Amino acid sequence: MVEPQDVQAAAVTTTGLAGDIRVLIDEARAGLAATVNSALTMLYWRIGRRIRAEVLQGERAGYGEQIVASLARQLEAEHGRGFGAKNLRHMLRFGEVFEAEEIVYALSRQLSWTHLRSLIYIDDPLKREFYLEMCRSEGWSTRTLQGRLDSMLFERTALSRKPDELLTSELATLRDQGVLGPNLVLKDPNVLDFLGLRDRYLEKDLEDAILRELENFLLELGAGFSFVARQKRLQIDNNDFYIDLLFYNRRLRRLVAIELKLGEFKAADKGQMELYLRWLAKYEQEPGEAPPLGIILCTGKNREQIELLELDQSGIHVAEYLTGLPSRQLLEQKLHEAVALSKARLENRPSPDRLDPTASEVK
Repeated sequence: MVEPQDVQAAAVTTTGLAGDIRVLIDEARAGLAATVNSALTMLYWRIGRRIRAEVLQGERAGYGEQIVASLARQLEAEHGRGFGAKNLRHMLRFGEVFEAEEIVYALSRQLSWTHLRSLIYIDDPLKREFYLEMCRSEGWSTRTLQGRLDSMLFERTALSRKPDELLTSELATLRDQGVLGPNLVLKDPNVLDFLGLRDRYLEKDLEDAILRELENFLLELGAGFSFVARQKRLQIDNNDFYIDLLFYNRRLRRLVAIELKLGEFKAADKGQMELYLRWLAKYEQEPGEAPPLGIILCTGKNREQIELLELDQSGIHVAEYLTGLPSRQLLEQKLHEAVALSKARLENRPSPDRLDPTASEVK
C-alpha cells in the first residue's frame, strides 16, 4: 500500500523534475532558434553576394530587375514565398552593404534577420554602425529598434554632432570593449510627449509628470538609467539646495543630476549645476565611479552661448525637451540643421584637441 506521504514526496519530486526539464527544453529551443537564424542570415547574405557578383556583375543595371524577377519566380516555385522578388532584393542589398563574411557571421550570431533587414537601408555607414552596435550592446528587440529609428535617436545623440573621427572611435570602443560613452547616451532634444502636459504648467507639474511616467522617462533617457531621488537635498554651509531629479547610470558608472527649466537655458544655470556636481563628487561618488554628469532640460537654448561657456569641460549637457511630438518632417529638419551647425563650428575650431576621444565629451 502506498502511503500518503510517499505520494506527496513523489509529487514534489515530479514537479521539480518537470521544472528542470522545462528549462532544458526552453534552452534547447532558444539555441535552435539562434542556430536557425544564423544559418538563414548567412544563406541570405551568400545569395545576395552571388546575385550581385554573377547576375548583375557588380552593377545595378536597369535589366537587373528583370533578372531578379525571373530568378525569384523560379526559386519561389521551388522553395516558397521567402525567395520572392522582394526578399531577393533585400538579400542583394544585404550583400552590397556587407562585403566581409566574417562580419556577417558575427552579426548573425547576435542579431536577427529582421534587425539586419531594417538596418541595411541606412545609407550613412556611421549611422548604420551606431544602430548595429546599440542593438548588440543593449539587446534591442526589433520593435525597440524600429521605435529608435522612428524617433531619430542617432540624430538626437550628442555624438551625432561630433566629428566623424570621434564617432568612429566611440563605436569601436563600444564594439571591442563594451564601454558606452556619455555621447552615445545623452540626447537632444528629449521627446516627452508621453507626459500629457498642456500649454501651461509649472516646474513642479513637469517633475510630477516625469515621476508619474517614470518608466517611459527612463526609456527616453536611454541605456542604463535608474532612479535615485527626487528633490535631493544638499546642505552647503548654512544653505539647503535641491537637485530636481537624481539618477544613476550603470553603463556609465556615474550619477546623473537633472535640472528642469521651463524657459530657455541661462548662463546662471551652469553655476548652479557645477555646484551640484561638485557636491555629488565629494559626498556621493563611490570608489571606481566616474565623476557625476549634469543634464539641464529646458525649453530652448542658444547654441553659441553654450559653446562659449564650454559646458563640455564641466560635464554638463544642455538639452531641449518637447512635450508634444512634432511631425517627423519638422523633427528631421530641426535635427539636421543642428547637426550641420555643430559640425560646421567644429570644423572652424583651430584646436585639434577637440578630436581627442579621451577628452571631455559631453556637450
